[in-house]
Amino acid sequence: MANLKEIRNRISSIGSTMKITSAMKMVSAAKLKKAQDAIVQMRPYSNKLTELLQNLSATLDAEDGGVYTQEREVKKVLIVAITSNRGLCGGFNSSIIKEVTHLAKTKYAGKDISILTIGKKGNDILSKEFDIYKFESELFDDLTFENTAPFAEDLMQRFEAGDFDKIDLVYNRFKNAATQIITEEQYLPIASSDDESEGEADYIFEPNKSEIVQGLIPKSLKMQLYKAIRDSYASEHGARMTAMHKATDNATELRDELLLVYNKARQASITNEILEIVGGAEALKS
Repeated sequence: MANLKEIRNRISSIGSTMKITSAMKMVSAAKLKKAQDAIVQMRPYSNKLTELLQNLSATLDAEDGGVYTQEREVKKVLIVAITSNRGLCGGFNSSIIKEVTHLAKTKYAGKDISILTIGKKGNDILSKEFDIYKFESELFDDLTFENTAPFAEDLMQRFEAGDFDKIDLVYNRFKNAATQIITEEQYLPIASSDDESEGEADYIFEPNKSEIVQGLIPKSLKMQLYKAIRDSYASEHGARMTAMHKATDNATELRDELLLVYNKARQASITNEILEIVGGAEALKS
């Protein structure tokens, strides 16, 4: 059994860890509230915009911006992997890395694959195995629509130029603080609506179809990327808050177990000392 000093040191060390994990949990909880409100508020607008674009995509001509809906033979694939810059958030980052690796080795096996990594943790691992097209880590410092728009514009230009035949987004979609859903989403070409009845909607275009669609496509694609990053950002704080909550609970349980061991060892030590004193006194009487 470890001596009393070693046990005291372990209890002290666990206590310090508990303070850190508890503080990180509270910080993530505060950030989660703001991030959650942002993604919940923008989802209806983003989803409706995407739905409208998907319903229109089947009727687009090349001059109307139909280049973004053209299905080409898939030879070059770009996967946008959205992770975080920091760890201590459970399986948040590893799940995205595993999903990207799985896609590359199954669905896109034999294709020319490049990765756009948003987040340092994903880049650290994926760069060892895949060609990194671009790496971005500062976006989360000031996450706004204006700052994400240039990335969407670059992806549109690359797809239009034929540098990539297909672009997918892989990210964690926020459900609640304890649940993040790994999501693979086709970004380009724009997927048509699966609901045939919605695809037959009769729209009236003012001033004309071409102008509306040319303005709608870039806006929708920028919003789709921004929503994915926002979803991932909220999921990160939810995952970290949950992970730190579990870590604090585990540390509390371990500390309580060590306190019990410490008290038993201390009682045993006191008992031994008493026995030694009594034995010494009896020896003197003899």
